[in-house]
Amino acid sequence: MTAKPQPQPTLPPLPLPATISQSYITTPSTGLTIHYLSAGPPTSPTILLLHGYPDLAYSWRHTILPLANAGFHVLAPDQRGFGRTIGADTRPWRQVDVGSFTMTNLARDILAFLNALGLKEVHGIVGHDFGAVVASTLALVRPDVVNRLVLMSHPYKPIPELDEYKNATGTAGQGPDINAELAALEEPRTHYRVYNSSEKGAYDWDHPEQGVEEFLRGYIHVKSATWARNQAAGTLGAYTGAEMAKMPGYYIMPQGSSMPEVVTSLMVGEDPDATKAWLSDEELQVYASEWTRTGFLAALTWYRAKTEAAYADDMALWAGKVLSVPVAVVSGKQDWGNYQEPGALESMEKLPHLKGITLIDGAGHWPQQEKPEEVVKGILDFLSKC
Repeated sequence: MTAKPQPQPTLPPLPLPATISQSYITTPSTGLTIHYLSAGPPTSPTILLLHGYPDLAYSWRHTILPLANAGFHVLAPDQRGFGRTIGADTRPWRQVDVGSFTMTNLARDILAFLNALGLKEVHGIVGHDFGAVVASTLALVRPDVVNRLVLMSHPYKPIPELDEYKNATGTAGQGPDINAELAALEEPRTHYRVYNSSEKGAYDWDHPEQGVEEFLRGYIHVKSATWARNQAAGTLGAYTGAEMAKMPGYYIMPQGSSMPEVVTSLMVGEDPDATKAWLSDEELQVYASEWTRTGFLAALTWYRAKTEAAYADDMALWAGKVLSVPVAVVSGKQDWGNYQEPGALESMEKLPHLKGITLIDGAGHWPQQEKPEEVVKGILDFLSKC
């Protein structure tokens, strides 16, 4: 289902410096009215920043101006189902058009966004978490548009052939059924992607017992370098249930638990104020108010489009295609996101135009917020090489 583009909502501006513009643009081919942040002269080379889950364009607030001051035109959109972008399918879980959230369609959203702005190419695209998947997809299929690629918290992995096994889906093909292996452990587990894809997961995210603000504070805390147990982040030996279960509960969850329950358990003994050094109460309130207003369902449908068998082969047309643009990883050293797909980070060494892997000490899953100066330096160092 593709809805007609809707008018921009009437909302108070985000608490950002006046030099960061807050704008909307309609892309008729996608049915979206996209909200985006920008800075720097439009005539300068463009850097595009793509957020992940449960982030927003707002997550780039500390990096937009430094990149603009370095001579770039910087764009950061809210993606389909996130923040202030309008037009995603927001119907109930059992009615939503999951196909509108496939990776090919999400990459198409970004291409339409660039076209609407009159941009035929971008100097570089930076993707964090799920945004890294969109960024690498666009770079893979349209290297004429994406000149350079920076990945954060999600290494690039080649596209599987049609009907090959897909991580954490249980679809037919060769390979281990990780869901079955996790369920068979002495302490049964569930992969977070499977949970986030479920109707129960969607309900839980929208109705945390501790309230949305406290839930998000805890979720962000336990996935950051502030949570001491993330110091153990590192390579897993194999793609097996036993190895995957070494990851924290926010990735490999106790079976039957909700994400709010997992966060509550992981926050026992933690100081919730510890993350305020880089995520103030005012900044957290932006997240809490935006997600309370929109709900998480549409954004969570990204997971369904990756895990449900009917959509698992969405990208198979591009299997065998080699990522041909210069690429770098700039990520947090204490981020399990680098390792949740065993072998993916190491396999990037085989890419013909890899320009380096930088892991920033003191940063977990939110490097552009935890260590923005180091992230900007990593991006600019990469851009200077190619």
